[in-house]
Amino acid sequence: MNEDKPTQKFWLGNAVLAVALLLLLFMGQLWEVMGVGAMVLWGLVVAVGVYLLMNDKNKPPSFPG
Repeated sequence: MNEDKPTQKFWLGNAVLAVALLLLLFMGQLWEVMGVGAMVLWGLVVAVGVYLLMNDKNKPPSFPG
């Protein structure tokens, strides 16, 4: 099989989503400091991470069968 290897965008997307996870874990403290801005920041970080992951796809997935 000719598997596509993950590119740099894939790994960068995973790193950004890891940062989003850390933001979520510390959301209580961030909320006290930033208020609603903490939730907006988290949403933007997640959107960038998902964009990088999905932008990495060069072709649609193939389904067996």
